Amino acid sequence: MKRTSAKGIQEIKESEGLKLVGYPDPATGGKPYTAGYGHTGGVSIGVKYTQAQADAWLAQDLAKFEAGVNKLAPVTTQGQFDALVSFAYNLGLGNLQSSTLLKKHNAGDYAGAALEFSRWNKAAGKAMSGLTARRAREAELYKS
Repeated sequence: MKRTSAKGIQEIKESEGLKLVGYPDPATGGKPYTAGYGHTGGVSIGVKYTQAQADAWLAQDLAKFEAGVNKLAPVTTQGQFDALVSFAYNLGLGNLQSSTLLKKHNAGDYAGAALEFSRWNKAAGKAMSGLTARRAREAELYKS
């Protein structure tokens, strides 16, 4: 089973940012509540968490998304794998599974798949500059 590289983990950490106090989802202004490196589930708004908790959540979340990407995209380079894990970490495995990005990847259309990242830059229907930048970095990682 493939694992996320140090470069891939760094991309996720930088994209998600680290927040040690539970906060509302930026897109909805409410649930899902988030803390650590973009972790949701079991997080309460305003509660303080530790770096150790954030690191444990990251490891737990990575394991889930790595398993999903290994299953959904069994043939990947390390860069492709890291980019797909980052994408799924942010958007969920369901969105990856139903995406044209994954269909193109699994069909061997890697150039086409790389172009699909940029389509996923919206939250609550609005284009967000942070997501636009993240998707551009993921596309570059995918092509590396």
